[in-house]
Amino acid sequence: MRYIRYAFLATLGVVLVAVALANRGSVTLVLLPDALSDLLGLDHSISLPLFVVIFGSLIVGVLIGFVWEWLREHKHRSGKTRAERELAKTQRDLRRVKGKQSEGKDEVLALLDEAS
Repeated sequence: MRYIRYAFLATLGVVLVAVALANRGSVTLVLLPDALSDLLGLDHSISLPLFVVIFGSLIVGVLIGFVWEWLREHKHRSGKTRAERELAKTQRDLRRVKGKQSEGKDEVLALLDEAS
């Protein structure tokens, strides 16, 4: 299984290097369209190799996806935490009741003593 993973990573590396070599041409990224940049007085642009733009956009897309999923699953994580806290409380109560039963008290009386 380890060799399959190494073969996959090597193939992926070769493909990424091939894409980078095939897309070495420089492209200019402009912050705003010409009409809007003239109106606002912002004329920011940068020249980068095309493969940097491609790989950068892939990385940004994956990061946005991870953050989106993390935010979307917040209710599931908080529900799990709440359920774990309730389970721990129930287990503590059960140990307490069993401890009082071993002292010779009735279970109902032990619960009534605890409530008052």
